[in-house]
Amino acid sequence: MTYVLGRAGQAVLVSALAYTVAYVLLSALPGDAIIARYASPDLGLTDAQIQAIRASLGADEPLLTQYVLSVAGFLRGDFGYSVSSGAAVSDLIATALPSTVTLAVPGLLLAIILSVIIAFTATYGAGRNVRRFFRAVPPFFVSLPVFWVGIILIQVFSFRLGLVPVIGAGPAQALILPVVTLAVPIAAPLAQVLMRSIDEVREQPFVTVVRARGASTSWLLWRTVARNALLPTLTMAGLLFGELVGGAVVTETVFARPGIGQLTAQAVANRDTPVLLAVVVISTVAFVVINLIVDLLYPVLDARLRSPTRRSRTTAPGAADELTVSGERLTAAGGAR
Repeated sequence: MTYVLGRAGQAVLVSALAYTVAYVLLSALPGDAIIARYASPDLGLTDAQIQAIRASLGADEPLLTQYVLSVAGFLRGDFGYSVSSGAAVSDLIATALPSTVTLAVPGLLLAIILSVIIAFTATYGAGRNVRRFFRAVPPFFVSLPVFWVGIILIQVFSFRLGLVPVIGAGPAQALILPVVTLAVPIAAPLAQVLMRSIDEVREQPFVTVVRARGASTSWLLWRTVARNALLPTLTMAGLLFGELVGGAVVTETVFARPGIGQLTAQAVANRDTPVLLAVVVISTVAFVVINLIVDLLYPVLDARLRSPTRRSRTTAPGAADELTVSGERLTAAGGAR
């Protein structure tokens, strides 16, 4: 319980600091979005009317007062109003968020599947050339810009092959290319970390012991190596969740998909500070929650972290190996007991 409360407290603190930093940075941007939006001669508004708009949006209050009011509004779920459209920011977020989640979740799942396939083939693939090829795939993926991947996929699969229509595509068809575009840059670092973890675990003494007992390659991979190599990969997956936000901005722009990405791009173009602040805070909270879940999964996946007594027993070199080996119970099909 202490571990859970400590991690939850850290998550709240990080969210509060992120909100404060985002608010200060956005407030320090040059120019006045309200003046830029409503002082246009085409609108024909007087100075008194513009000042009334500023007062209604709270822009004429001192910065500290605006900050306190903004925090209170966020805690109530009130994100203020868009400077460019006048609509409630909460309504804009509620409209755009489902589309982005529909894109991000399959993108993350596909990235995990790709990273597992690449890492396992690179370490246990048949043939040295096959393993070398798959080890070269993650660095290649990392070097590819997201917008370039999206454009190439459209050119090849839509225009050249005609497999995925650009116009008139169904909901499922419209997700195929954006999901692949979002998954490629995330799969690369995940695969690199997983390959490195597998290589390190394979050199541990307890793996040699399990192999000497007659364990098959599949047993050794899934029941011994993969379990111990999973924790660093989970950590990286949580850290890479932020890539989904940045990747969604580019991907939704390339594929003209409505969502948080397009909303962010429009807010940047219009200097719409309330919308930008809401997007930054929601992205930060989602990032913190994902990493909190990853932290809470650690004791579930690693028995050595569940009790202080067991942790103290694993501080000496080799103790973790002994615990892992003692936990192995090979069946007759997988190897000798």
